[in-house]
Amino acid sequence: MLIRKAVRYRLETTPEQENLLARAVGCVRFVWNRALALQQSYLAQRCGRFSYGDMARCLTTWRQSEAFGFLAESPSQPQQQTLKHLDRALKDAFDKKSSKRFPVFKKKGHHDSLRYPDPEQIRIDLKPQDDDGRSVLPKIFLPRIGWVKFRKSRLIGGEIRNVTVSRAGGHWYVAIQIEKEIADPVHPAPTAVGGDRGVANLLTLSDGTVFLPVTAYRHRQKQLAKEQKTLARKVKFSANWKQQKATITRLHQKIAEIRKTVLHQVSTIISQNHAVVVLEDLKVRNMTASARGTVAHPGRNVRPKAGLNKAILDQGWGLFKQMLGYKLQWAGGMLLLVDPAYTSQGCAVCGVVDARNRVTQAEFACQRCGHKDHADVNAAQNILARGLLSTAGHVGVACSPA
Repeated sequence: MLIRKAVRYRLETTPEQENLLARAVGCVRFVWNRALALQQSYLAQRCGRFSYGDMARCLTTWRQSEAFGFLAESPSQPQQQTLKHLDRALKDAFDKKSSKRFPVFKKKGHHDSLRYPDPEQIRIDLKPQDDDGRSVLPKIFLPRIGWVKFRKSRLIGGEIRNVTVSRAGGHWYVAIQIEKEIADPVHPAPTAVGGDRGVANLLTLSDGTVFLPVTAYRHRQKQLAKEQKTLARKVKFSANWKQQKATITRLHQKIAEIRKTVLHQVSTIISQNHAVVVLEDLKVRNMTASARGTVAHPGRNVRPKAGLNKAILDQGWGLFKQMLGYKLQWAGGMLLLVDPAYTSQGCAVCGVVDARNRVTQAEFACQRCGHKDHADVNAAQNILARGLLSTAGHVGVACSPA
């Protein structure tokens, strides 16, 4: 099996290096926005759209021009890479089978990053001591930036394929994508389990195991509102405004890191203990769409729906599915996705579907056979049954329900 994964480290940058990195991500953002504006102009005039080759030639012209010569002061490969990302985004937007939207312009401070796709340009110095015998941090060489120290919190453990540098919460990070080949794994556990994702609980398994909800945002919602109210009282773009903006950014970063940590812990536990995991194929984007409506057709129950959307997004359902998928694959297991229709209303014993079966949010009582159980456990058992049914006849699937 060929495994590709990314290891992320925090950079220890000097003020000069921070300035160079800020200029580099600014140039990447400028290239994206200018190329996107050019694409929009051609599409509006019904002249088709530029290919990546056309945009790359435009980039060469910009870097050699007097007006945009500042682009040549920053590394070229991240600028070329952002054009590839834009080309891919445009193809996805025009693909009728894809649900992705048309790309938008990038704002300063939002997802600032630059990607070095060529591993030949990246060098790493892991010497633990300098020439005088003093302990030093390892360093990574980035083109046009130089040698930058980083905190080596884990082993790299593979062949370097590419590097992405990003800024989050006032700090710079480097994500090194590695590749390594291992023997095809065989999962040690013989069990299969179904999981029902929810808001009251993050995940309920068909064997009765319950994982508590992620409350990273909920516990800091009042603090975040207070900080945002303080920001609203300050003069926009003043020094105090920028300082308060950085405080809010760090708080958002902390919330995201706590959520990610919890999801990593839960997905690791499940992937180690079960060979097959079945989840509902939920369309989270559709589920969390606003109920506001339009002026002509205003929506109903807008505030309750907004609260539900906030609770769903706080759980990180999409990220959890992604984590569980690759961890199961690395362990020799598999993740199955099934149709979510009526899993919460159907009886796991007799199979009868009735809306009256769901007595309350947590209580399930079948109107036909009298089966009673926790509503989420019953739903998880239905999900597991659908998953096992979908694999019937497949070679190599011999798991017992947990």
